[in-house]
Amino acid sequence: MSNQTQYLYDRKAAIDYAHKWARGRNPKYYDFESLGGDCTNYVSQCLYAGTGMMNHVKDTGWYYYDINNRAAAWTSVLYLYTFLTENKGSGPFGHEVGAESAMPGDLVQLKLNKPDFQHTPIIVSIGKPLNLDTILVAAHSIDSDFRPLSTYDIKGIRFIHIDGYRK
Repeated sequence: MSNQTQYLYDRKAAIDYAHKWARGRNPKYYDFESLGGDCTNYVSQCLYAGTGMMNHVKDTGWYYYDINNRAAAWTSVLYLYTFLTENKGSGPFGHEVGAESAMPGDLVQLKLNKPDFQHTPIIVSIGKPLNLDTILVAAHSIDSDFRPLSTYDIKGIRFIHIDGYRK
């Protein structure tokens, strides 16, 4: 599978989608807010807007057809991280980086009030000097756009750089 052609992630398309739906819900997707939160579903939609490619492998893939036919990675913080950092097939892939290597369109995962990572925003802007005040994100589950990371009560943080996608 690793001999597949790699394509550039369209960061602008992902960010444009993030801004469009940061404070609303795309009716094509179920709103998971009442089922534990909508943040990773929203970020998956943003990633899909920037790649146009899902991974349809049952159980370990990354896809969404409807609430009853979707991969865990589409809506779960942990499974999305695992999918992106281990994906050798179709769809988006990436790797964990430090803040200094993160770019708009990349993802952030946060530990807030639990021992596990539980929130996934998308970076929409990075200013200078680089710090949590100048890294701005969009997210669902407390809908926000251009929100500084410094406004979260962060117990742990990791950045996922999206390297591209495969067909």
